[in-house]
Amino acid sequence: MHHRLLTTTAAVALGLFASTATAETLRFGASADIYGFDPHGVTSSYDNIFVHNIYEPLVRYSPQLDIEPALATHWEIIEPTRIRYFLREGVTFHDGETFDAEDVAVSLMRAVHPNSPLRGNLPGLVDVEIVDDLTVDLIMSGPSPLLNNFLTNIFIMDAGWMRENNAVEPIDANQGEEGFTTSNANGTGPFMVESRRPDSQTVLVVHSDWWDEPQHNLTRIEHRPISSAATRVAALLSGEIDLIQPAPLQDAARVEAAPGVRMLENPGLRTIMMGFNLTDTLNDGNVEENPLQDIRVRRAIKHAIDMDLIQERIMRGKSRNTAALIAPEVPGFAPELNERLPHDPDLARELLAEAGYPDGFAFNVNCTNDNYVNDEGICQALAAMLARVGLEPRLVAEPRQLHFERAQAGQTDMFMLGWATLPMLDGFSVLSAMLHSPEGSYGTWNPGQYSNPRVDELTQAIAVELDDEARIAMMVEAFGIAKEDLAWLPLHQQPLAWAAREGVEIYQSADDLARLWTVRINR
Repeated sequence: MHHRLLTTTAAVALGLFASTATAETLRFGASADIYGFDPHGVTSSYDNIFVHNIYEPLVRYSPQLDIEPALATHWEIIEPTRIRYFLREGVTFHDGETFDAEDVAVSLMRAVHPNSPLRGNLPGLVDVEIVDDLTVDLIMSGPSPLLNNFLTNIFIMDAGWMRENNAVEPIDANQGEEGFTTSNANGTGPFMVESRRPDSQTVLVVHSDWWDEPQHNLTRIEHRPISSAATRVAALLSGEIDLIQPAPLQDAARVEAAPGVRMLENPGLRTIMMGFNLTDTLNDGNVEENPLQDIRVRRAIKHAIDMDLIQERIMRGKSRNTAALIAPEVPGFAPELNERLPHDPDLARELLAEAGYPDGFAFNVNCTNDNYVNDEGICQALAAMLARVGLEPRLVAEPRQLHFERAQAGQTDMFMLGWATLPMLDGFSVLSAMLHSPEGSYGTWNPGQYSNPRVDELTQAIAVELDDEARIAMMVEAFGIAKEDLAWLPLHQQPLAWAAREGVEIYQSADDLARLWTVRINR
């Protein structure tokens, strides 16, 4: 069994969690560097979580991925399009300035500025009205049940500091832009910037006036980008680094066997699945029609695949097999929709014969070979299993950019996709992008053209339903219909893999984001 808390058993048994914090430095080896410190200038989840050590949102995800108060203590819906946030008193920025409503108004409007690459992460925000020093109203274009989910990703900056440094407008790192906020920071978060050398090291030190009760006992964080997986592992094993992310699965056994270090592995949020071409013709077939339109054929494909074997042999037992399109941590997940069809090659052959294809048919199966954990290996196994029941899969493994271009252009018969629902962290992410008929902003990741009028109707209702219970009931109904239709073929949630020195305690969140302000070191 793999525990989310990475710690030493001895430390827990002896109760060595000292109440007085000792001076501890965390040396963190990551696969990439951050672009900079501007919290509204970049869309990468990794950059955003690192900057979360420095800047904070109004509400945040806990390590267990529940939404909790941060710079706002509570909120209420005044009208469906006016949501009032009550701000935390006594919060100070790293330079000593007091946090207030103006900082929120300027920061949120900066995040949705036309130049900000983050503007799509706070959809529907029209304006921010200041009610008093510690109260703001967010004015929305329509009812927004996911407003708090979106706000977890929008950080608050000091309005006066931005004006002084000509930084009220955001930079767009996606366009290669840099500015004062790329290399300077002034947040309210648990750590402050001491120094930065791009591509070499970023050093953070503790913010002693942080408003929250620290769970960590760190005084300093040294963030080092180490792009080579082998070099990252070597730095951990030599004691040069305390924590690495990610740790390559193929090195898991070596890390586990080494003294003084251990792996932390858990299923993540990203569900790996195969999409079906449900249009009238195959792209690479030897029959005139498209047999994949027949549910019996899709069921036959499902019965042909032995996910337990894939989990054991290819994923080294680290993945979590699924029949659902979303992970258990995501709102909209229902255990009853996670019942998998059994591996049954005989039934697969019967279903193919019943559908009129006793000798099978040819079609292409497209996969990435550089994007998901063991992606090419999974596809080779799938193709072999499908061939065993008489089908003729033509396997194409290719780099991710080419793969997704082909899939989006509808040039594949079966294709691989991984979906983690971030930063929305809600089943609506899958319903709106992958299950709704392609139309306007809906169905942007539905190249197979799956369409069910009831799923469309439910998805549109879920988009504006403010009652949580009603929303979840509708999501479960929509996912149930899509499962019955076998709209997609879910495989598993791929594993997270980090590694650390003994005595480093960190909670491994399912979103794969290392919340460094939760780290305790007991050397």
